[in-house]
Order: sequence, then structure tokens, then C-alpha cells
Amino acid sequence: MKKFTIGILLFSLFVIRFPLGIINVANAASPGNVVINEVAWMGTTASTTEEWIELYNTTGSDIDLSCWTIEDDGTDTYTITSGTILAGGYFLIEDAVINLSLGNTGDSLILKDDLAQTIDTVNSTGGAWFAGDNTNKYTMERIDPSVDGDDPANWADSLVIDGTPGAVNSVFSGAPSDPSVVIEDLAVNPVEGDSISLTVSIANVTDVLSFGFDITYDPLVLAYTGATENSFLNESGSTSTAFNEGLEDGNPGKIIIGNSRLTTPPSGVSGSGDLFTLSFDAISSGSTTIAFDSSSFVSDTTGDLTVTLDSDIINVDPQTIDPVQNLLINEGTNRYELTLNWDAPASGADSYKILRRDQAGTFTEIANIASTNYTDANNLIPTQVYEYQVITVKGSLESTPATAQSADSRGIKGDNNRSDRVDGRDLNNLALHYTQTISDPNFDPLIDTTYDGQIDGSDLIDIGANWAITY
Repeated sequence: MKKFTIGILLFSLFVIRFPLGIINVANAASPGNVVINEVAWMGTTASTTEEWIELYNTTGSDIDLSCWTIEDDGTDTYTITSGTILAGGYFLIEDAVINLSLGNTGDSLILKDDLAQTIDTVNSTGGAWFAGDNTNKYTMERIDPSVDGDDPANWADSLVIDGTPGAVNSVFSGAPSDPSVVIEDLAVNPVEGDSISLTVSIANVTDVLSFGFDITYDPLVLAYTGATENSFLNESGSTSTAFNEGLEDGNPGKIIIGNSRLTTPPSGVSGSGDLFTLSFDAISSGSTTIAFDSSSFVSDTTGDLTVTLDSDIINVDPQTIDPVQNLLINEGTNRYELTLNWDAPASGADSYKILRRDQAGTFTEIANIASTNYTDANNLIPTQVYEYQVITVKGSLESTPATAQSADSRGIKGDNNRSDRVDGRDLNNLALHYTQTISDPNFDPLIDTTYDGQIDGSDLIDIGANWAITY
């Protein structure tokens, strides 16, 4: 199926943890303390070779992963040379660092500690993967970290393209108990020009007095417009608080936001609820991670709490405009004309591009107009079927094309001088341009009655077939 033995390096640790006092790193582990949480055996939309495995620490202590291994199909061993997985944190093993190679038809994965003790097992039979979609790049996500990784029912396709590396699985249904701060996931991708509101909530905390967050985002994708306090810290308005927000030094890209309860003596609030809501304008299509950086904290009345901070990925789709409706093509008032008519889209338009498929098979723009009809009288050959596209233009945006085709039945094919009779003059015209192609400066498109971009014997056949016929 593959592969090679190679050391696994720490690629990325997305979940940030803020300890109160000194945290002891656990060097020993028990089965289930660390689990294989997500597998991108199919790669990503960027590259099929970008395969990765995500580990999750189910405990409240940091765990040293040095010399831990993952056995793949019992034949290949990936060794974690060094690294620590934080309490409630994620450890991402990425192809870009270690050339990880997983079989698309399925592998067995066994996670072992430095004493060769089996900590977690996934798909131990080595059969087909329990979940994941190679076509759409949906990763294989574990539903509940506390449930056996060998249970096929505990795995499902990610609900997010390219999965959720370094974050809570999109199909997670376990009972969360660790304190956490989460940025709301949007059900639908915003579009350029949309306004976005994201609620930041906190869960499973005790005696919270204050918080301070540095939140980063890509200012080329989003423009920050402000934040409003929600009800958790002020207990729905019953407690005074000091909520502040703004951009660091007024520069886009980092939001400084904080709040504290103003009680005497200081007292915190416990439970779960909404902290605040962030507002943005989507200014450009693209993807940005909204993340808490390392200076962020949540504190109680005695010091900082250990809290998992969950980042969020926002994908902004390009703005689109509606295509024209009911495109129809009819013979024009005069011979050798085709008239196009259509209905304007409900969203309106600044103009419309008209394109016709040329002799080379390429759609070429022949007009840009503001009205909803156009007559093409540009060297049309009788009975030749012409294909057109009409595109809505609004500002810098263009719609998908509406397409239709038609022909003018009036006239005689081979009458290249438009005399209403096929005779010697038409034959003479063909002889003067014989073997010319569309790239020749003297090319006459009326002689190219077969509409193939060259004047040759096929056009001579049209003259012979209609010789001496009048219209």
C-alpha cells in the first residue's frame, strides 16, 4: 500500500491553554488518555498528499508525547520524537512535515506510548476506513473521544470540507466538561458585502471574574466593525461590568477585548453563557481564522483559569449576480439577422455582454449593451446555427452566461455575394480566397459557408449543391 518509517514532528497546536500556577507534565499515560481524533486519509482540497492525523488529550494534564508511536497496518511505525499535548488540547501530525502516507482503501492505526503500551486503536482490522469522503475531502471525525475508536459507529464524515484540524470535531456529540471559550460557527458562508455577527460563548466555568482576549483575523478578508457585551458576566444586567473593545493601536488585524465584574468584594459567576458578539463586514472572498493569541486569559477571583480557547474559520464566498432570464433568439426583421431578447434579472444590471461562438469554437464578445435585446447582422450564413451567450454585468461582477442558439433560414447557402442567386460570381469569390483561413487579413467570412474558419472544398460543395438556385 505504501510507505516508509519516519519521525513525526509537532506541526501545529491550535488550542491554547492558560494555566493557573505550575502545571505538571504527565509522562505516563493510560489507555484513552490520548485518542486518535480525526484522520485526513484523503488529503485536502489543496493537495491529496496533505494527509494528517489529529490526536486529542482527554485529560486535565499535559502529556509528554516523546517517543510515542503510531503503528500503521502493523508494518510502518511513525515515531513522535518530541512534543507535548496540552490538557484538553490537540496535536496535529501533518504531511507537510513528515510525509505521512495513508492508504485510501483503509489502514489500521495503533497509538502507543514510550513504554509500548497501547493507548488507542482505530480500525484494528485494517479494513476500509470507517468514514471520510475522498471526492469532497470530508475527513474521518471521531464522534465521542470517550467511546472506542474501533467502533465504526463512533466515526462520521466531517461536516466541514478539509475537516476541523486543531478544533472540536464538527460531529462531536460527547458531553463537554472542560472549561472552554468558543466562537460561533456560521451555518452558511457569508458573501462579499455581507455583515457578520459571531457570538463568543463560555462553558463549564466556575467563579469567572474577568477575561481579556487578543483576537486575530485577516483584515484583507474581514473588516472589524465592533463588539457588544452579552449577558454572562453581567448576569443579564444585574451586575455592573467594565466592557471594552477596540483594535490594537487602531490597526486592523487584532482585536483587544476585555471585561470584568465590578463587585465588592470581588465575586465571579459560574456556568455557561454568551460573553460578547463580534461584528465584521466581509470585504473580500477568501478564508480567515479568527483565533485567540497567547496573551488571552480567563480569570477567577484568585488567578487565571485553565480554559480551552477554540478558534474559528470563516470562509467568505465571492459575490455573485443573477443571470438573465428567458433568453430567446428569433429571425430579425431583415434577412441575415438574428435578434436576441431576454428578461433582466431581478437584481438588475449595468450592462450585458453578448458573445457568439466563432469558427474556432470560442465564444467571442460582439457587443456590450444596456438594453435587453440585440440584433446580430454580422456576416451571418443562411441556415448556419449560431450559438450565443448573454452575461449580466454589474460593477466588476459578471453572472454565469445564459446560452441559446438559432439560425436564419432565409437566403441561399453558397450565395456569398448576397445576389440572391448562386452563380459564377460566387464561384469567382471563392477562387480569389481559396485556402485562406480566419487568420488571413483578407479572409471573407461570407465565403466560409461551412463556418469552419477556412475556405476550401467544403465551401465549394455548398456552391455546387445550390448552383443556379435563386431566392
